[in-house]
Amino acid sequence: MISFPPEKLKEILLRAGIVPADTFNAFLAEAQRKQQNLSDVLIAQGVVNKEYLMSLFAQYLGVERVNLGVTRIDEALLKLVPEDVARRKKVVVFGKEADGRFKVAMDDPSDLETIDFLMLKLGGSVKPYLATEDDLNRGYMLYGKQLTQDFKTIIEESVRESLRARARGGGSETEGEDLPIVAIVDNLVSYAISSRASDVHFEVLDDGILVRYRIDGILHEIIRMPKEIHPAIVARVKILSSLRVDEHTHPQDGRFRYKVGGGVVDVRVSVIPTFYGEKIVMRLLTGAQKPLSLADLGFYEGDIKVVEAAVKKTYGMVLATGPTGSGKTTTLYSLLNMLNRPDVNIVTIEDPIEYDMRYVNQMQVNVAAGITFAAGLRSILRQDPNIVMVGEIRDEETANIAVQAALTGHLVLSSLHTNDAPTAVPRFIDMGVPPFLVSAVLNTIIAQRLVRRIHIDCIESYKPDPAYFSAIQRELEVSGAAAGAVKIPKTFYRGKGCNVCGGTGFLGRLGIYEVLNVTEAVRKLIISENFSLDNLRRIAREEGMSTMFEDGLRKVERGVTTIEELLRVVRE
Repeated sequence: MISFPPEKLKEILLRAGIVPADTFNAFLAEAQRKQQNLSDVLIAQGVVNKEYLMSLFAQYLGVERVNLGVTRIDEALLKLVPEDVARRKKVVVFGKEADGRFKVAMDDPSDLETIDFLMLKLGGSVKPYLATEDDLNRGYMLYGKQLTQDFKTIIEESVRESLRARARGGGSETEGEDLPIVAIVDNLVSYAISSRASDVHFEVLDDGILVRYRIDGILHEIIRMPKEIHPAIVARVKILSSLRVDEHTHPQDGRFRYKVGGGVVDVRVSVIPTFYGEKIVMRLLTGAQKPLSLADLGFYEGDIKVVEAAVKKTYGMVLATGPTGSGKTTTLYSLLNMLNRPDVNIVTIEDPIEYDMRYVNQMQVNVAAGITFAAGLRSILRQDPNIVMVGEIRDEETANIAVQAALTGHLVLSSLHTNDAPTAVPRFIDMGVPPFLVSAVLNTIIAQRLVRRIHIDCIESYKPDPAYFSAIQRELEVSGAAAGAVKIPKTFYRGKGCNVCGGTGFLGRLGIYEVLNVTEAVRKLIISENFSLDNLRRIAREEGMSTMFEDGLRKVERGVTTIEELLRVVRE
């Protein structure tokens, strides 16, 4: 987002009545300490809405605000500026004015140097528009259309060249450095990044190699390749990840960094032996990725208040629960970002470290070096921490150490694998933590899943099959909602599918949440003889908890996701 000099931003915010002068100075000091954009800090703290702030910036700069989600982008004009240049300069050429000036969406319309560069590059005058990062990303995605069309041709030619090289002789280790194999792996990673994939799977079958990408949580088959080049591809990935090329019978984990545009993507690699050969999974982590505010993650306003109250305490435990890949780590980092102040010492033990946070002391699990979650946590408690984050509680030892930390004046954040928020309580008890300690330490439990967002550029309303209303009613009955207590949407939305979203109708994901506030009534139930999961769910609902399905219905009603997507996720 555009970065104004502090005095200019102060003028804008004071004129709009958003913050008083003394409060502004406190936010400025926090932004400087964290080395973050002040605008991002204000949005993350809930001081101002992003869209309202953008409209204030546009008004101050005397430019128009453009929403590329509803504005047609002329692809011929877009490609007058190469993708790597557009990303580096943070610009998108999207059209022309009647007087011949090029319409350019910009992260910073006051950047005269970039405007001068564009005038020379385009050979004409430029009219700058203010755009958000999301707007610019919509433009960047259109560059990927040509890559999509050429991708299979490029890969097929590289495969043919690799097979010819293999016929001439050479082992798998040397093939891992041959140009055709280098080109295949580079193109597969590059295409995955442009496709917004989070994971790349290389799966060896009896008759070939299957490459699949996980995009917005769903696996898509991308291409099949001859099995003959499998050893060379495995060797190439191992070379990049500094793994043993001659080891084929044991799992290996590594990582490497891949440069794309003006940024860097961190790639985590896992190699395991399977029946037909070694399988590779690469997790793509964008280096520029940063924790968002709870509102940006999809939390409902009422749940935000509960979570914020829980993390303001100086002791106790806040848990994020859900299956693998449900966004628990991102939620925990968002909480850390809220808590990252000069007067606290924050230490984490993680596997792996996914976000680099300034002023947060982060420790990586390293089993070979004896650093497990339990051992790391024990060491952390000797470091005088105020706040501790344990990436995941997996065993009895870690659970008991974390509970003792929460009892002795530390705020502990962690994640747990459970299906919903209430189930975290018996899960803790099963790990050997006495009920009276569970009751004493828990502040709040957050359960979550990720649903795909409807692509706003191709959204449409529709009338669903009556069977969906019956399915909604059944889910509400299972969750214990009183008859008529939850509003069922009358209008449903979906994405038609377009070139930008790859015909899926979805673009990106957000969370659906279930926040269990551990009130006095909940604490008493946990230590009572009448404790049961059903009673806990009943008390939690009486204390104001809404289920993930109910939170998802709110998002269905607002046109954020589809009812089909919600039902798919909650039934997994």
